[in-house]
Amino acid sequence: MNLNTEDSTGFVPFARPSIGIEEEEAVLAVLRSGWLTTGGVAKKFEDAFSKALQVPYALAVNSATSGLHLALDVLGVKEGDWVISSPYTFTATVEIARYLGAHPLFVDIERDSFNIDPMLIERALEQSGKRVRCVIPVHVGGFPCNMRSICEIARRKKVAVVEDAAHAFPCRTNAGPAGTAGDFGVFSFYATKTITTGEGGMLVTSCGDFARQAGILRLHGIDREVWKRYQGDEPAAWEYDVVAPGYKYNLADLNAALGLCQLEKALDFRKRRESIARRYLEAFAEADFLRLPPEAPGHSWHLFVLCLKPDLMTVDRDEFLKALIERGVGASVHYKPLHLMSYYRDTYGLKAGDFPNSLERYLGAISLPIYPSMTNEQVEKVIREVMYLGGKYRRSNG
Repeated sequence: MNLNTEDSTGFVPFARPSIGIEEEEAVLAVLRSGWLTTGGVAKKFEDAFSKALQVPYALAVNSATSGLHLALDVLGVKEGDWVISSPYTFTATVEIARYLGAHPLFVDIERDSFNIDPMLIERALEQSGKRVRCVIPVHVGGFPCNMRSICEIARRKKVAVVEDAAHAFPCRTNAGPAGTAGDFGVFSFYATKTITTGEGGMLVTSCGDFARQAGILRLHGIDREVWKRYQGDEPAAWEYDVVAPGYKYNLADLNAALGLCQLEKALDFRKRRESIARRYLEAFAEADFLRLPPEAPGHSWHLFVLCLKPDLMTVDRDEFLKALIERGVGASVHYKPLHLMSYYRDTYGLKAGDFPNSLERYLGAISLPIYPSMTNEQVEKVIREVMYLGGKYRRSNG
């Protein structure tokens, strides 16, 4: 079965991994090597990613969530601390604070993007009265945050910065490649992301001490690279010490083999996603019932998120989305803000209107398919169906 084409029903999937013969052969090579878990292939993937991002240290992990958890642990986030982020993100961004007994301090997004507002970060640091240890900006959909402002505020206020760059490879901010401006950057290689290892992620930093600590915590708190114990290079290679209560967050060679192949194609993948985004922007430019996503030269275009203008429509976003899917377009929603989720709402006493920009964007948001293996015919079908439904459900001027 070819996973990269429109299915037999004509339905356009929301996302498909772009997997070729190179990935198949790389995985087979690992299977035939007799070494399946973390080893030399994972190390090659780390080195290649480090070079691509021009950052000194890259540690492969089994998910971006794991990478975020390691970053906060290394930075010393502990019980009773607070971590600033936006509610307009996936729960992984802030749930890792709860792992450590810390709390999320939400601030709203900018009016003209889906990203956290630096001015509101500064206001929260000055007025919240809470012990804030870290800021986690999220490059939502691959649109770059204003990292220059965020890092300048963080330096003045003496708080750490961990970039949630799950959507943002390859993406460039006004402070350099996404993931490299803060103390840590974290990338996701989940099946729907810009490059994939099936499951996996990468933690990057420019600080050697941070990298060393994260490397130890990544695999059970053991003080050496565990996989080398089985290589037979040293007489006492079996011996090791446990220096911290660590985690099981390593990435296997099987996954890393996929990542190495995908990394080589990353710029071509981005080029194709950008071409699809340009076609969407051109096609929807005159659709007055839509609010188009923000643009930037460094955008990775992991997501293409339209917003319906509810005052111009006879149906709400949910009905529009249902109709779009029924007409063969696998659209989705990014994101339902976390302050609307029962856990965060009830635990922290939050209300829907507490973050008006996030709420407004969410109520209109529809994510369209945008992935390298989309055909031009599929792209045109998406456009055609959105415009058809827009004509059907737009309010009459009369």
